[in-house]
Amino acid sequence: MRILFALLLSAGSAAASSCPQPPDHSEALDHLFDRIQRAPDPATAQIISNDMWGYWTDAPDDAAQEILNRGMRKRAGWDLLGAQKDFDALVAYCPDYAEGYNQRAFVNFLAQDFEAALPDLQRALELSPRHVGAHSGLALTLIGLGREAAAQDALAAALELNPWLPERSLYKSAAPKSAPGEEL
Repeated sequence: MRILFALLLSAGSAAASSCPQPPDHSEALDHLFDRIQRAPDPATAQIISNDMWGYWTDAPDDAAQEILNRGMRKRAGWDLLGAQKDFDALVAYCPDYAEGYNQRAFVNFLAQDFEAALPDLQRALELSPRHVGAHSGLALTLIGLGREAAAQDALAAALELNPWLPERSLYKSAAPKSAPGEEL
């Protein structure tokens, strides 16, 4: 009970102040997108992708960063309800910060509440159109909803940004496939 009270107090104090605009990392991300397009292998691409995540998870201020970090720790420990509350607080405090929506969508995805994840992913992409994690999350969520054609479109958009995504194996290219037993 004390933990819940402390969470509410910290979320309330963050919500009482005004969240600044998210940092503009577009120039650094431009450079990383260029590098990932030229990456020679998956290991190199993963390092670049990790650098991208460093920018996406750079919250607008210390209060937002603490809420984000706390929610991500809870999510990693499978405290999905606790993580959901933290990401709700983050979205309420920083409604223009894409990662709050993306992380809340991820929690809903893990809980297999795909319908709840969808609007958060769409909002994250409105705020950050090149957010590869939100694009791939959207693809996986649409697969979970049985919306295969839309999932393939979302996955194509993600792969256009990062051709090395692990989810690339789910992409069904429009190119004709050889018949079984035929070699390419």
